[in-house]
Amino acid sequence: MATIFFTHPSALDHVTPPGHPEQVARLEAIYAALRSPEFDALDRRSAPAAAPEEVLRCHTAEHMNTIRAATPETGWAGLDPDTFMAPDSWKAAMRAIGGVEAAVDAVLAGEAASAFVAMRPPGHHAERNRAMGFCLFGTVAIAAKYALDVHGLARIAVLDFDVHHGNGTQDLLWDEGRAMFVSSHQMPLYPGTGAADESGAQGQIINLPLTSGSGGHEMRAAWEGAMEHVRGFAPDLILVSAGFDAHRDDPLAGLNWTEADFAWITHAICDLAEDCCEGRVVSSLEGGYDLAALGRSVAAHVRVLMERGG
Repeated sequence: MATIFFTHPSALDHVTPPGHPEQVARLEAIYAALRSPEFDALDRRSAPAAAPEEVLRCHTAEHMNTIRAATPETGWAGLDPDTFMAPDSWKAAMRAIGGVEAAVDAVLAGEAASAFVAMRPPGHHAERNRAMGFCLFGTVAIAAKYALDVHGLARIAVLDFDVHHGNGTQDLLWDEGRAMFVSSHQMPLYPGTGAADESGAQGQIINLPLTSGSGGHEMRAAWEGAMEHVRGFAPDLILVSAGFDAHRDDPLAGLNWTEADFAWITHAICDLAEDCCEGRVVSSLEGGYDLAALGRSVAAHVRVLMERGG
């Protein structure tokens, strides 16, 4: 069963100011890496645009309207010191949400065992009423609520291995007992959240802080323990916030993961999915800012998804 790859040219239209790490070139590096013949079997699809109302599954109407109204006619609008909008950023954000929801639809329909969504802007830092950390809306959290409420799933797991804590996803799913959220991340590091004692309203959030300078050994030990909790939760679908900035070459953090570590965690997620939910995995791009390392790491991630879903 093929792996589906969702993207759309609008992801290239979310243009950030010169020198900003969350740049158009990130997508271009991923596209280049996935042009290798080994990825010819990917089922490549266009990410559809979500209806704006999908944002309201997790965010306030005030937040949605503020973001839409901030869209500049030219140049950039700064929402905070790190987070910017260009004239076409709103459209890109709607395609990012729509892409993950379409991936959920396709995987739950049995069209593929797994999907990877390569869109921008990323999402896991956006809180209920606040854009931050390069993120406008909580893309993966919205997709989780979509899977629960539209598809009627009983439980869902969101696994986040970005080097920065997914504070937005945690905020948006804090009270959602049907969703387990697990995040590994360097600590201390932006945004300053993600301590082990932050456990959610119903104990369904697991944070795995990792120390600067640590690598694959420490990551694997942390995730092996956490995945036993996820296995006990028995999700019907696994969503992944796939950030690749824990790579040792990434300029924004200090963990020492390699492509082999991203392959390992992808295999571990697929093992978990096979045990719990018929192998169903939907992964969505978050961070990763060294372009060469990002391309190699995404290739390692997608390669495993294809191998395990085939």
